[in-house]
Order: sequence, then structure tokens, then C-alpha cells
Amino acid sequence: MQKRLIVGISGASGIIYGVRALELLREHGVQTHLVVSKSAELTLHHELDMSLDALRDLADEVHPIKDVGASIASGSFLTEGMLVAPCSVRSMAEIATGVTSTLLTRAADVVLKERRRLVLMVRETPLHTGHLRSMTALSEMGAVIAPPVPAFYTRPQSLDEVVTQSVGRALELFGLPIAQVQRWQGH
Repeated sequence: MQKRLIVGISGASGIIYGVRALELLREHGVQTHLVVSKSAELTLHHELDMSLDALRDLADEVHPIKDVGASIASGSFLTEGMLVAPCSVRSMAEIATGVTSTLLTRAADVVLKERRRLVLMVRETPLHTGHLRSMTALSEMGAVIAPPVPAFYTRPQSLDEVVTQSVGRALELFGLPIAQVQRWQGH
């Protein structure tokens, strides 16, 4: 069976992370199931010269945010897990509490209950104690909190290289070897 990964894009700044994830997953032959929050649709228009249709075209299947009966809302739908890139604090809090209001947070909740890999590229700073407690709770439940932090040892020459490195590292958490990721070679 072809590898399948759910990609959630929430409304936090940094929608390029979700876009790049979809591009890299396509290059690696991974079937993608995309769910985009309403806030992310607004963010897309502010941050990128990309239409919503162009974003959707990057995925193999797109699920409406309100469709809580979608395949990805069930544990019987087999996936490698889910990447939320970027992940807003609101989405993170819903996932942490299990009180989900959209397909994005329901799918993440299902991934956790099925003990599959959930990687959250949380985009918020500074963080208050409530945010940190939500992150701790999610980590204790098995999620991986992977904020997109630039790796300057790679000596990036462009923003594109920074984004690709951050997303590539997150995708490697699913066992996907991403050739574009530069590795620390020591001193």
C-alpha cells in the first residue's frame, strides 16, 4: 500500500510550511489528504501569491474542514500519521483537550488515539504557561512538537532553503528520507 499522510494547514502565519510539505510529499510518492482551516484560507491570500485551488491541486485528496464524516476522521482509515504545518495555538489547544470543532482537529485527535505519529509545527511566540502546558500534554500523549526553527549551520542562502530544511526535518519524523535536508557534519 502506498504511504498516506494527512496534512493539516491551520491559520497561523507560515502557510508556506504546509505548501512545501505537500510539494515534498508529492516528490516522494506519498499520498496526501489535505484539510485546510478557514483561517488558513485567509492566511494563504496574505502570505503567498497562490490561489486556494492551486493549494488544493498539490494534494491527492482534499477534505472540507466541516466534514467530520470524512475518511480521515476514522481510525480505520490507515495513514502514517498527520503533519499540521503550520499549527496555530488554537488548533493545538483543541487537539490537546480532545474537544475538537473541525475536521483538522478531529483527524489529529484520531491520529493520537490510534497511536500514530502526529507532528505539530507550532507557530507562536512568545509562549505563555498555558501554551507550554498544552505542548506538554500533547507530548505526553505521543505528539511531536516541532516548531519551524531555522538551522543556521546549513548556511542558508534563501528563505526557501530555510523552509525546506524545517519541513524536511518534520517529514523525516515519519521515516521519510528527504534528500534536501542538510545534516550536521560535526566540526
